[in-house]
Amino acid sequence: MKVNSLAGLKLVKKEIDAHAQREAAALALRTLQAKQLAARINLFHAAVGKVVRLPHAPVANLKPAPPEPIPKQQLLDDAAALQEAISDAVDISSLLETDERLSFRRPGVGPDVTQKLRRGKWSIQRQVDLHGMRTDEARETLTVFIREAHRQGIRCVRVVHGKGLGSPGKAPVLKDKVHRWLVQKSEVVAFVQAQPMQGGAGAVVVLLQPVRAAI
Repeated sequence: MKVNSLAGLKLVKKEIDAHAQREAAALALRTLQAKQLAARINLFHAAVGKVVRLPHAPVANLKPAPPEPIPKQQLLDDAAALQEAISDAVDISSLLETDERLSFRRPGVGPDVTQKLRRGKWSIQRQVDLHGMRTDEARETLTVFIREAHRQGIRCVRVVHGKGLGSPGKAPVLKDKVHRWLVQKSEVVAFVQAQPMQGGAGAVVVLLQPVRAAI
């Protein structure tokens, strides 16, 4: 731009000054905006607190979670337990043999079985003590014990029911109930009153059915 006069020179200077003022105003505005942005960021950080980066999985796992396993065997066992509910009111007087000691053998089982059981032909492999339990607790405990022992292939067990000396009237209430319950259990082949060293009149020795081999 050519300047041919003093007036032209003044005009050029005026334009330069105006441009400088505009640049200064723009710079001031940018500085103010930067300060406001920094203030907002600091306020956000103060409100949120320390931030921890989440772990990044390089590959997304889109496979659905496997369903929970269904305890089929347990369901079958529970259903079988319901079907095998045992009663306290069954009359077993005709099923028990009251020779020198009380005994029971399932129909079709020879008398030699109870004789061998009494002589210790089968070693006692496990026992359960029901002495002092309430009726419902004793019945459930005995049911589970017999079922589990049979499932594990155990043949001979001892059931301690006590002699009833602590019961009202000194009557062996639990002892009679145990006899009724055992007679109703399909796993039971026979039982006899225990030898004196094994509990005598306060216990019975029970022979269980052998586990059938899977075909």
